[in-house]
Amino acid sequence: MRNEKELYRIRIENVGWDRHIVFVPDSKTVTGIREVPLSDRALEILLRRSGDRRTGWVFPSKRARSGHLTTMALNFRQARTKAGLSQDLVLYCGRHDFGTRVLKKTGNLKLVMQTMGQKDVKTAMKYQHPELDIVRTALNETAPGAPRAGA
Repeated sequence: MRNEKELYRIRIENVGWDRHIVFVPDSKTVTGIREVPLSDRALEILLRRSGDRRTGWVFPSKRARSGHLTTMALNFRQARTKAGLSQDLVLYCGRHDFGTRVLKKTGNLKLVMQTMGQKDVKTAMKYQHPELDIVRTALNETAPGAPRAGA
């Protein structure tokens, strides 16, 4: 999910607890209005944040006029520095990592695009970080005399 436009704007009533999804009703693009699957870990975190509440913001803020968090950039930078991580690591890296991991596991670019709310393949490809080992393995498997799967 996009951090500021989608993630911090999650409302409790938009979480499909039984289906393990969160509905994104407002996004940067029309294709961004979608259901996003949640891992068991993410669902548990949202459940803890929501507590006994059944409506309202998952990430409420008493200071923001909107009533919800709008950014956590400062907190992220402080944690990154404390952990001694590179300044190249930015919060948005999580979105890139998601796209890369899901594509690697599924091999389905269309599914990744739908989940991430993208409509343009060029945009989606920016999130993909192919590994050279995958290409090397594919080449070796198709080489003359290479053992065939199931053989």
